Amino acid sequence: MATQLGIIGGGVMGEALLSRLIAQKTYAPESIRVGEPTAQRCAVLRQTYGVEAIADNQAVLDASDVVLLAVKPQIFPAVAITLSPNKPEQLVVSIMAGVPLQTLESSFGGQPVIRAMPNTPATVGAGMTAIAPGTHATAAHLELAHQLFSAVGEVVQVPESLMDAVTGLSGSGPAFVALVVEALADGGVAAGLPRAIAQRLALQTVRGTAELMQTADLHPAVLKDRVTSPGGTTIAGVAALEKAGLRNALIEAVQAAYRRSQELGKSG
Repeated sequence: MATQLGIIGGGVMGEALLSRLIAQKTYAPESIRVGEPTAQRCAVLRQTYGVEAIADNQAVLDASDVVLLAVKPQIFPAVAITLSPNKPEQLVVSIMAGVPLQTLESSFGGQPVIRAMPNTPATVGAGMTAIAPGTHATAAHLELAHQLFSAVGEVVQVPESLMDAVTGLSGSGPAFVALVVEALADGGVAAGLPRAIAQRLALQTVRGTAELMQTADLHPAVLKDRVTSPGGTTIAGVAALEKAGLRNALIEAVQAAYRRSQELGKSG
């Protein structure tokens, strides 16, 4: 990809994208600059990936054809006032939860802006990213964003009105799945399994089930019905989950995260 990439924010998601883009040879290390205020963090990024990492966000902005905003949404207003955009052709891609396109476009004038929401499995190339284009983003800009995030997993395009819902589901979802894995392992321990074996069984069960549903294109209800034989162990467990309200708890969790994403957008 014959462009210069700037990443403002060298945290978890910034590094996840950085590492995968280099590993997939989407960008060469010498084509990437990272803006990061912490000197120690800059040193780690330089030593690990061979990129230029500096505290001067404006210098990163000036040297980039594409700039990725990977700072926490709560600090974006403070970061934005230190930036002076001066490249109308520069593409701005934001992965900040809750920060709307209108806010981003007001900070970057008439530049093309794309809002994106990746999730933490991007660190191992298994992420899910939704992208939404701003007013000035063209099909070429969308294709460029698609290439960026394809390096870390799958990509879908949605209207911005659905981005907070995406944040609640796939953005926050890995934490919910981690809780399910932890609870399954605890259940195994309660039934007498050693912790290490219970953890391995729980993790591979969740991983394998997801892969089976995706590969075979199975609706979750179909797979559930296939596993639940009459009067068997699984239907007894399913009944216990329904009694405990697992289904409703997960629905409420996604909705709570969705509402929080909306709040972050309003406070930005």
